Order: sequence, then structure tokens, then C-alpha cells
Amino acid sequence: MSDPKIRYAKSADGTNIAYWAIGDGDGRPLVYVPVMPFSHIEREWAIPEWRRRYERLAAGRRLIRYDTRGFGLSDSHPTDVTTAAHADDIEAVLDALAIDKCDLFAPGDAGFAAIEFCARAGERVGRFILWGAYANRASFVNHPKIKSMHALWDEDWFQYTELAIRTVLGWKHPERASQLADFYRAAASPESLRNVTGATYGFDLTALLPSIHVPTLVVAVDGAWVDVQDEARRLAAGLPNAELRTVHGETGGIFDFYDDEDAVVTVVNEFLGGGAPVQATLPDDLTRAPGGPRTILFTDIVGHTEMMQRLGDARGRDVLREHERITRDLLKTHGGAEVKTMGDGFMASFGSVTSAIECAIALQRAFDGALTRPFGPPSPSKGEGRGDDERVAIRIGLNAGEPIEEDGDLFGATVILASRIAAKAAGGEILVPDTVRGLLSGKNFLFADRGEFVPKGFDEPMRLYEVRWRVGVAGGGE
Repeated sequence: MSDPKIRYAKSADGTNIAYWAIGDGDGRPLVYVPVMPFSHIEREWAIPEWRRRYERLAAGRRLIRYDTRGFGLSDSHPTDVTTAAHADDIEAVLDALAIDKCDLFAPGDAGFAAIEFCARAGERVGRFILWGAYANRASFVNHPKIKSMHALWDEDWFQYTELAIRTVLGWKHPERASQLADFYRAAASPESLRNVTGATYGFDLTALLPSIHVPTLVVAVDGAWVDVQDEARRLAAGLPNAELRTVHGETGGIFDFYDDEDAVVTVVNEFLGGGAPVQATLPDDLTRAPGGPRTILFTDIVGHTEMMQRLGDARGRDVLREHERITRDLLKTHGGAEVKTMGDGFMASFGSVTSAIECAIALQRAFDGALTRPFGPPSPSKGEGRGDDERVAIRIGLNAGEPIEEDGDLFGATVILASRIAAKAAGGEILVPDTVRGLLSGKNFLFADRGEFVPKGFDEPMRLYEVRWRVGVAGGGE
């Protein structure tokens, strides 16, 4: 399925709401109401698990997804943040698509907009699913985990997003946490959290529940990071035409994916009907998507030839094997895709420049730590359980652009420049061009100006910057 076309609907107060619609068939259209603040319809389409969910939900029906006001690609500073305004956004998107009647799926705090809309325009809703949702935000807001994180909103945005994602994931799945934290930072800002999400803390729509007669499924999530099962039971009891179902999940359904069997898709299709299985044509990961911008990372072991001569083939290969293991583990953790290895270095591709820089920093920290621990098997001269200490220093260079992909490899000026930049670095250094530095503006990394150089094969000079990974800054320090 090709990337969806993003369009805009104008809400009642003039706020521009970004949306897309995919799929077709005889099934009633389904509106997947966004959860604040995890709302960025362009970026989330590039995350394989979410894209797979959307493609499966769009089988046999039209699926509509939009960015809530204040987040993602919608207007970032709305003047009205009431539940009525959020319900207006649903109406605006339906009107823009000329849809008279739809089904609604609303997880978490998306339930506020959906409940308000159903109470106001129930004739436009066929069936309604509330997943891990609540009519009264108070019990959720007062949870100790939530209160402890809120202090970081304005003090340290980077650390807040990292902590929020890892808390939601239960400190599991490290390979996804970095990618999702980067997504969070793209979707939201401290201002949108304070002004838009913060406004929901006073929401209590309990009084509206008796007026909603739409057939409704209330899903209570057992095992989620914040327990709102009592709220689910109150919802089911307050809605005249509701049934309650309990499912198990770690994150409340937002990030829960169980291999190929997504519990959200299964429950939605069982309750709404339709939704025949579809074979999604997905890349292996975000960085393998054809075309589009990539961040290219090159690594290289400094003094590789001298090391091999000094250690000999067998011992040198032990060191290289450990180098490969560390590099591949960190590429996987930070969402990078290995393009190829050159024996003494790697070429990798990332869909996110932030993830690429974070991976580069993690690599330098790992090999900096490796200087004080032995590589390889025990050495008789060192005693049982200890190998020969071997200094391994790597240089790293990055560049961002749109490389050419062919037969699983990447080519073009973007790749060549990344290689040339890596060659300019010394051991323990990370070098980036000014374009990459600009993309990281506001991300709390520190840079040192390394001046201009003219890459071999290019006419124009470029300015390089060193990423200062040893200093104590969020995302780039110790």
C-alpha cells in the first residue's frame, strides 16, 4: 500500500486538522481517534507495527486517521481545547470526506472526543469501541507514575520523553524505546502537553454517558502500565448499550503488538465485523523503506592494519568479532539497519537522524568502556578468565539525504559524503556536516565547530561539527 495522502479539514473554530484515509470496501468507515500526545500521522505511518495495524484495519473498509489539535501536523497552538472542540474535529474530518456514518475506535484519552461526539451526533455513529479509556481523567492524572513525570515537562524535555516511553513500555523492548521517544518528540512539545493535554485533567464526561445509545464495546486492559480497569467498569455500567471485555496488555494497547497477531485488530474486527486478513507489504524496519530521507552512518576501526599485524590473524579476529557484536547490538537497539560491513567498519542506515546520533554516541561509549576490559578468550599469560587488553578506537561519520537504493545497498552523493566525513574523524570522534547539525536543532546535543574541508570528488567546501558525547548533556553526555 502506498503512503496515504495527507489532507486538511477546517474545524468549527478554524483550526486546521491533518488527516488521511486509506482502504475501501463495503464495511462502514472506521475513525481511529488519536491519543494525545502520540499523534503524528506522517511519522507513525513509517513505524512498521503501526503501519501493519492500519493496513489490517483498512481491509474491507475505509480507515480514517487524523492528528488531534495541538499535535503532529495539525495546528500546534489551538485556542479552544475543550471536549466540544475535539468533537468538532471528528465532525470536520467526516464532513471533509463526505461520510454520513462511521464507526469509532478511541483508546485512552481519545475517549473524551469520541464520547462528546457520540453524545452530540449519535446518529452518525454505527458502533463505538472505547479501549482503555475513561470518562473522568482524575484517577489517571493522580497516579504516582504520572505525577512524577510531569515535573520534567519544562525542566528537561528530552529526559521526560525518554522516561515516558520507557515507563509505558515497562522498561522492556529497548530496541523500540529510542524510536518511539524520537516519535514522541516529533509529535508533541512541552507547550502542547501543558496547554492541550493539561486541559484534559479537568475533564469529566460521566454525565454524558446515559445519553449515548450507540452499541459500544468497552475494553478493560489487564496488566497495563497504569491500571484503569475500574474506570472501564464504570464506563460499561454508565453506557446504556455497552458490553465489557478484558484483554491483557502491557501498554494499554497503544504500543502492544503481539508478533503478527495485533490484539487491537482482532478485537476491533470481531466487534465491528469485516476486516479480512491482509498481507501487508512492509519494509523490515523503518530504515529500509524505499526512497525518502535516510541518515547514513559509517564506522571504522582506527589502526586496524597495525592491530592485525601485532596480534596475528586468530587473535585479531577475536577482537573484530567482539567489535561486530557490540556494533550490531547497538544498531538493533537504536533502530538502525546494517547495510554492509567492511571488516573493520560498518555502514548503516537510519530513518531518524536523532536515532542515528544516539546510536553513534552509544557506540563511542561502548568502545570507550571496552578499553578497560579484555576482548576475546582467556590468555594464559593473563590468568584464567581474562584475555589480553586491546585498545579499540572507532571513528564515526554521518550524513543525511536521499540515497539511491539498489539490491539492498545504498549509493549516491549522500553515502559518499558520509564515508568522506568518517575518514576525517579521529578515534573516539563523531563528525557530522552542518545539515545534520541543523536537523538536530533543539535536541540537546552539543557540537564543536571543526571548520571547513573539501571532500574528495566534490567542488564545494562543507563545514563539519564534532558531536561532544563525553560532556554531560541529555542525549549526548555522560
